[in-house]
Amino acid sequence: MSEPSHFLPLPRLLKTQPLRWLLGSVKGQILALFLVTSISASVLTLMDYRDLSMLKRRLLLEDRYHDLLDNVLEVRRYEKNYLLYKDRSNLVEGGHYLAKIEPLVLNLSGDMVEITSRKTFEEFHDVVVGYAKTHRVYQASAAPPGDGALMRRQGRELTDFATMFLRAKQKETRKAIENVLLLPFAFLGVFFLLMLLVMRLVSLGLLRPLKRLQTIIRDVATGDYNPGGYEGFQTEEMHGLIEAFDRMARELAVNQEHLLQAGKMAALGTFTAGIAHELNNPLNNISLTAETYLEEYGDRMDDEGRELIGDVLAQSERACDIVKNLLDFSRTRQRIRTSVDASEIVRSTVSLVKNQAALSGVKLDIRLPEGLPPVRGSLRSLQQVFSNLLINAVQAMAGGGTLTVDVKDEPPDSLRFDIRDTGMGMDPETVGRIFEPFFTTKEAGKGTGLGLAVVYSIVKRHGGSIGVKSEIGAGTVFTVLLPVAETEGEPAGPEQERSENAAHAGGNS
Repeated sequence: MSEPSHFLPLPRLLKTQPLRWLLGSVKGQILALFLVTSISASVLTLMDYRDLSMLKRRLLLEDRYHDLLDNVLEVRRYEKNYLLYKDRSNLVEGGHYLAKIEPLVLNLSGDMVEITSRKTFEEFHDVVVGYAKTHRVYQASAAPPGDGALMRRQGRELTDFATMFLRAKQKETRKAIENVLLLPFAFLGVFFLLMLLVMRLVSLGLLRPLKRLQTIIRDVATGDYNPGGYEGFQTEEMHGLIEAFDRMARELAVNQEHLLQAGKMAALGTFTAGIAHELNNPLNNISLTAETYLEEYGDRMDDEGRELIGDVLAQSERACDIVKNLLDFSRTRQRIRTSVDASEIVRSTVSLVKNQAALSGVKLDIRLPEGLPPVRGSLRSLQQVFSNLLINAVQAMAGGGTLTVDVKDEPPDSLRFDIRDTGMGMDPETVGRIFEPFFTTKEAGKGTGLGLAVVYSIVKRHGGSIGVKSEIGAGTVFTVLLPVAETEGEPAGPEQERSENAAHAGGNS
């Protein structure tokens, strides 16, 4: 199931290696969110500290501008008193405040240039210097020169400049306050962005995979063991969990198939064993009767009669072979097993079918590497397995071909036997039923459908597995996996072989 298109930008972003490492797991996402939150909070805190510090500085400077204006107003008040009452003591008092103005101007000079301009500051400075000079002239004179118009004009300019600087500073302070007031909204915006990111990551990395996992579990519960994976964005933990469930579903499918096969074979084994034993004695009697009749009256019979008796013997022999296969299929007794050389199994079995292969124009390609470990089992039973597989392969190449037997060491504890032919192959439906008892692809009368069922049963009793891959026109490969022996032993001796033969003979009775 693929992700909708509007959920693709984040996975594309996560294709970069650092982000994939950081956000590819739940713990990585938690770490990433912690880092983003910490960095955002730190940045906003530093911005808030900067703005508050700037606001504090501007408020302190604004207080000095207030002091400047207050001193200017005090100087103007004493100036007016002097011009009205001609009392020189007013100039002395005004001089005290004028003396405070000059250091304030010097201290605020840099800020005055910032909030207005250098030209404005220079004009203000000239006014301060001029007013101070006029004030000293008036203070040194016995009577005010003229009508005091110069002092009034300079004092008015001094007040106007002080008021202008104060208002400019107040405006700058108001902007700083507005910036500080915006910071809580910035905190709120970052918080909402982080929440959206959390919701996005939780939705893509947890909720959607969990929903898909719920679907997988439901499908498995209803018998669908191939629900498919999840192709959307996944965290490392969810990816491992979904992979584990997919693997569990595949294992359940394989085990379910094996259980069904084992159940069918157990039931059919019990059923066919009874039938085989019931048929064995009548078939033996038919064969014995036909042989006796042929011996007693063969000289007096014509060719047609002897041919009919021969057909009876041939068909009874064929029926006996079918009964033997039924007994082999149903036999569950534990046979004597020992360490068997894998190369000996292949060579002895190939020697049994090489003539039939040569007559069919089939070339044999046997690949046996040196140093193969032995397998634990029964030599005769394993010969039966591989002779069935080899004969089927030869029969599948009626027009000739190549039959390959490839044996490999399959770590950690198995041997792999690949029997490959270049025949016509099989369709998927046939491959799915190939090990079913009584299922055959041969013409009527040419196969019983028990050969591969017996092979399957023997391989399972040896603790191994068998599989098949085939395509129409591309041939077929049977793969048999057999566990290696824990300790190497001697090949089965004559006494053991006799025990196995006795087991076979007893089952055919």
